[in-house]
Amino acid sequence: MKKFSLIAYFTGLLILSVSAHAADIKRKDTDPIWLTQARASIKANNYQLAIEQLQAVHEAQSADWNNLMGFSSRKKTPPDLEAAEKYYQAALKIDPNHKGALEYYGQLLVIKQDLTGAQALMSRLEKLCPYGCEELGDLKRAIEKSKNTK
Repeated sequence: MKKFSLIAYFTGLLILSVSAHAADIKRKDTDPIWLTQARASIKANNYQLAIEQLQAVHEAQSADWNNLMGFSSRKKTPPDLEAAEKYYQAALKIDPNHKGALEYYGQLLVIKQDLTGAQALMSRLEKLCPYGCEELGDLKRAIEKSKNTK
């Protein structure tokens, strides 16, 4: 019975770790309120509100702030791909291993049909996620989808 319990426990841990949401949406108890609010707006697909919330605090030294500004700029209607790229680059300058920024910048490069650049970012994610992670899987799928639609 103990052996079964241990197997069930570790299986549960594995499922939880694999099913975690993208790095930019996960909430931590230590997250500042502005980050929590912006994530909630993004989750509600209200990208313009997220941009306004982020601009109000202007935490430009934060990789998360820059990543969410980039994401919201890319997803809003109409998208501002130039601004999004600037923010993703800033996020990666602050934290070169920011998985969310690596994925989302890669997605932007796919949109811009720069598959070489997207694959370079995917390679960086492969090093950060040797056993896979959501960011890596999402970017791989975006690259493959782009290749298949040509």
